[in-house]
Amino acid sequence: MSTRTKLETLDFKLPPELEASAPPEARGLTRDAVRLMVSGTSDDRIVHTQFCRIGDYLKAGDVLVINTSGTLNAALSVQRADGAPFALHLSTHLPDGDWVIELRAPHGGTTKPHYTAQPGERYLLPGGGSAVLRAPYSAGEPGHVRLWRATISLPLPLLPYLKQYGAPIRYWYVPETWDNSYYQTIYATEMGSAEMPSAGRAFTTELITKLVAQGVQIVPLILHTGVASLEDKEPPYAEFYRVPEATARAINSAHTAGSSVIAVGTTVVRALESVTSADGITHGGEGWTDLIVTPERGVRAVDGLLTGLHEPRATHLAMLEALVSRDHLQLAYGEALAHGYLWHEFGDLHLLRR
Repeated sequence: MSTRTKLETLDFKLPPELEASAPPEARGLTRDAVRLMVSGTSDDRIVHTQFCRIGDYLKAGDVLVINTSGTLNAALSVQRADGAPFALHLSTHLPDGDWVIELRAPHGGTTKPHYTAQPGERYLLPGGGSAVLRAPYSAGEPGHVRLWRATISLPLPLLPYLKQYGAPIRYWYVPETWDNSYYQTIYATEMGSAEMPSAGRAFTTELITKLVAQGVQIVPLILHTGVASLEDKEPPYAEFYRVPEATARAINSAHTAGSSVIAVGTTVVRALESVTSADGITHGGEGWTDLIVTPERGVRAVDGLLTGLHEPRATHLAMLEALVSRDHLQLAYGEALAHGYLWHEFGDLHLLRR
């Protein structure tokens, strides 16, 4: 084990070279060949390995909970009624048929949030579609609104339309457009996420088969993710989830048997905590959750979390602090920086446990 580098604060500086700019396949790696950091609060031990070795840190009877939501081609090139070009990101399909959207303006070869839109503005979508802004969806000062409720009219059903005209959402650190297949986990079953539930991207069919043969149970749920905001460290917005009764039973049985429950991604934690009571019992259910998991609230449903590495000051870091101590998180992130781990959806992974 190397000499550790401890951060003074989680408001750290992320060097640009540690922002993964392409899928690992573009770097000549298989999905499961990304790096994995394993850490736990019981002894502050930190291990550096490859993701394909994750089975070395799981036991028969442990439960991995995965999010089987698939990633939409949620980014569209649009024009305002006056001809000005914008990007429109579909975020969340609301029960009444409207959408939560984000508008982004061109900015030096990439885009940035467009905050000064007004209710009633109409945007022309490719192929004859349209979007009309109805009302601000996110709280904000007048003239500084990022998310809008909008009525979307499309000439085709949603999925064929997005396949033809849309692209995966990407940010400034990914300069090249990659096919939607690079933004899917291998176990996606139901399309609905604006951005990839990326903690599970590194799993391969072969690795899952090996884990199941080892006695690790893998159970699903759905949480359709909305757009992130890497520019503004805002709290997450309400998202749709569905936790099957069979998944809830597997989690409760594992806890009764003394086995560990590991969430694959912060989306899984959010869904499970939304259906887990104060006594630690998880229930099946579905609905919309605006739950924010904080250290003050704590985590009831899981014993560990497989996740990517999060940006400085990101709200997801509060969720991690609900699972492990601030000191341990500082230690782990110092190690990740010192060892050159890669951040973001195409980057490396962190398995942390109580």
